[in-house]
Amino acid sequence: MGLHQVCHRFSLLSSSGHHLSPTLIHPSRPILSLCPYQLIHTPKHLILTAAMVTASRFHTLAPVEAVRSEKTAGGSNDSLPNASEVTIAEYEDSASGGGYRLPPPEIRDIVDAPPVPALSISPHRDKILFLKRRSLPPLADLARPEEKLAGIRIDGKCNARSRMSFYTGIGIHQLMHDGILGPEKEIHGLPDGAKINFISWSNDARHLSFSIRVDEDDGSSTKLRVWVADVETGKARPLFQSPDVYLNAVFDNFVWVDDSTLLVCTIPPSRGDTPKQPFVPSGPKIQSNEQKNIVQVRTFQDLLKDEYDEDLFDYYAASQLVLASLDGTMKLFGSPLVYTSLDPSPDRKYILINSIHRPYSFTVPCGRFPKKVELWTADGKFVRELCDLPLAEDIPIVHNSVRKGMRSINWRADKPSTLYWVETQDGGDAKMDVSPRDIVYVQPAEPVEGEQPEILHKLDLRYGGISWCDDSLALVYESWYKTRRTRTWVISPGSKDVNPRILFDRSSEDEYSDPGSPLSRRTPAGTYVIARVKKEDDSNYILLNGRGATPEGNIPFLDLFDINTGSKERIWESDKEKYYETVIALMSDQNEGELSINQLKILTSKESKTENAQYYIQSWPDKKTCQITNFPHPYPQLASLHKEMIRYQRKDGVQLTATLYLPPGYDPSKDGPLPCLIWSYPGEFKSKDAAGQVRGSPNEFAGIGPTSPLLWLARRFSILYGPTIPIIGEDDEEANDRYVEQLVASAEAAVQEVIRRGVAHPNKIAVGGHSYGAFMTANLLAHAPCLFCCGIARSGAYNRTLTPFGFQNEDRTLWEAPDTYVEMSPFMAANKIKKPILLIHGEEDNNPGTLTMQSDRFFNALKGHGALCRLVILPYESHGYAARESIMHVLWETDRWLQKYCVSNTSDANADLNALKTDDGQRWRIVGNGMRESLCTDHCYEPLLGHSHKGSGFHCHTIIRC
Repeated sequence: MGLHQVCHRFSLLSSSGHHLSPTLIHPSRPILSLCPYQLIHTPKHLILTAAMVTASRFHTLAPVEAVRSEKTAGGSNDSLPNASEVTIAEYEDSASGGGYRLPPPEIRDIVDAPPVPALSISPHRDKILFLKRRSLPPLADLARPEEKLAGIRIDGKCNARSRMSFYTGIGIHQLMHDGILGPEKEIHGLPDGAKINFISWSNDARHLSFSIRVDEDDGSSTKLRVWVADVETGKARPLFQSPDVYLNAVFDNFVWVDDSTLLVCTIPPSRGDTPKQPFVPSGPKIQSNEQKNIVQVRTFQDLLKDEYDEDLFDYYAASQLVLASLDGTMKLFGSPLVYTSLDPSPDRKYILINSIHRPYSFTVPCGRFPKKVELWTADGKFVRELCDLPLAEDIPIVHNSVRKGMRSINWRADKPSTLYWVETQDGGDAKMDVSPRDIVYVQPAEPVEGEQPEILHKLDLRYGGISWCDDSLALVYESWYKTRRTRTWVISPGSKDVNPRILFDRSSEDEYSDPGSPLSRRTPAGTYVIARVKKEDDSNYILLNGRGATPEGNIPFLDLFDINTGSKERIWESDKEKYYETVIALMSDQNEGELSINQLKILTSKESKTENAQYYIQSWPDKKTCQITNFPHPYPQLASLHKEMIRYQRKDGVQLTATLYLPPGYDPSKDGPLPCLIWSYPGEFKSKDAAGQVRGSPNEFAGIGPTSPLLWLARRFSILYGPTIPIIGEDDEEANDRYVEQLVASAEAAVQEVIRRGVAHPNKIAVGGHSYGAFMTANLLAHAPCLFCCGIARSGAYNRTLTPFGFQNEDRTLWEAPDTYVEMSPFMAANKIKKPILLIHGEEDNNPGTLTMQSDRFFNALKGHGALCRLVILPYESHGYAARESIMHVLWETDRWLQKYCVSNTSDANADLNALKTDDGQRWRIVGNGMRESLCTDHCYEPLLGHSHKGSGFHCHTIIRC
């Protein structure tokens, strides 16, 4: 709950829940947990990372991927090899063979660099855990059997989510008064090869709880057991004395009820053997809609298919709750159910318990199954049922549509045991025009008889969260995706006579107007509330922590903000010239009440273009800074790479930005243009001004993930990373109705800019992307073939008729916008793709919309038209790639493709246009369905939509100048 309050602003920007994330957490960025519960790969919790709080071109929250290898990156700054060291002939000798391949050493060494540890700060802010992370997992880990049920994947052997990453060790460091870390004390007593998950602090910071599993001889993992460790001694031991009590971690796992007791989801001891699938089915599989309900859903994957799947889901997901004390005593809590979340009240007297139950669905994942929310006492007595929500198959696909009934039920962070929730007034349908649209309610945990919930606030947009402070102050957030409007309300929860007022009313796209988010402080109860700060004259303020977007890049800041007058005073700002520094959290919040400005202490993350992120503590009043970490550079051979945030303009006047990377030692004036790789991901906007704003900082460290395009800096490529590809739909215009036109115009501008700068050879520019970026890549090769010599498309969707009920940010159906669906689909333009395209896809992709079938069918369409193409299907891999064998092979395939079709490309960029000259003097070429395209020489592929050439015998729904 505390993390939600810290990070709610990020969630407001992504209301669909089906967006395809373009970013991954980098191995070079330390992971930091500031909440008492640090969990890895759980459906409920995400942990705060340096990559998250560091502003980037795409703001996402991502679950932790503890994946990297153990080799140390070698080489020096001036020892980079030429890109031609591995010859095309050598690649071709092995391209047709089977087996996994390895990329060249200069790439492999970077990927195999050891990961930095994750960090977790104690509740008292006096200790820091260093959580050791493993390298890239072997493919054997992904090959373990898994059950695909109700939209989730379960490792039946250990009764947890499959493919969980883990920690390999825990080190404790004392944070001294001078800010220096003391020597490491290792948690000991663990079994050999222990895989550690779900690490959490007790509220008094004296104990840690976590789960342990180990590998067995057959390569599988044992079931998870709950362990605890004494922080003072470092000694660890199992929580349960019986070796037969195992953790069920399919949904929630365990929570601290008090400083010596945990509530644990355990595998019911009487559940018996795994259900057996009938050899002969009892009957056909039938789904019916005789009630004529309107049910429109995205292309969810891994859904339940039949009654056997329902039984299997119950078998693995049902838990028996157990109260377990550190002294070894245990007590059953309730009966076995599919519990999905456990949330103790701040005073630890009550537990808010969510569970799901039948009837299940074959159409939607488990998050929409019937849901019951109950209130229990901390010692296991049932208090009352808050709601029992029915199956929610009929949530409209339009953005900001929600489930009917009570939702977002939580504890007030500033009260001992007060509940709040929100209820929709529009039936959950965002197309309905009503006022108010949402109502927020509050109620004590145990109201007196007849006491009704109290209305806290009414909202005309969609509710987006609350930051609590006290009875005099709370901030309520609402937003509306269609208009990008976001508002922040100031309310006084304890004063009915004080009218709510709007504090901020702005566009969520307008980064420059973002005032920042209130900085939270931890309470003695372990919750997070808005921090109040007072100055010497006893004037009272809150702290606003902002990204500080400007036309020169992000300059993070910390402001003292007067909630009553709106006046602000900047008390801290990141260095503009060399460093990029962000505020992570308060470190002086151990005591209740207001914080004195002269006792303020903050934790920051600081990095530069060439220096990887380190953590610092800064103290007031003298703003003394102390560095507390010293992580080594993850790839010293690229330490002197060149990074520059560049700006250029699309021909319709939209300002665009990108980050240009050049290899160490490269001088354009001496070395000439390089082969170039452009890697991007389109985004939707409502205004040209917002689309043209600068996002990110020129001083951020170049984090290089295991499949990052920046790896090709080591192969002497120039990299244009994240060039903005804005698809703009102003006012009532739908952005995707001009998708191809704006996509091509943005790509053309990017290509012209790198050529103008002399860093890219015009005939050696490749384009690539992942997910929606792969969709972009295929469209560019179809509609702008003169711009690129080849393309790399990973885990994309290419035929939008296979996602008929919306995709990405498109919430119209195929039947509402058939032309848009068809024209956006590169599958429909497969006959126009003449440049080499490499398709890569995980065989077990479970992302909505990007079924593996998308790449299979696109490849067949390309092959059917004689296109130069290659399809690589990665066994056991999902939407993102995890296993070392898979990742290394992806890099090998990518490098081979770039060496053969980019580095070695000698063709003229315009030689293959196959232009024809007609009687009117125009240059044309014939495309599918009797259409033709105009080819001129003054501009490259300027789309002129909807133009008809009468009397020519052709109707051109898309005319393109070249």
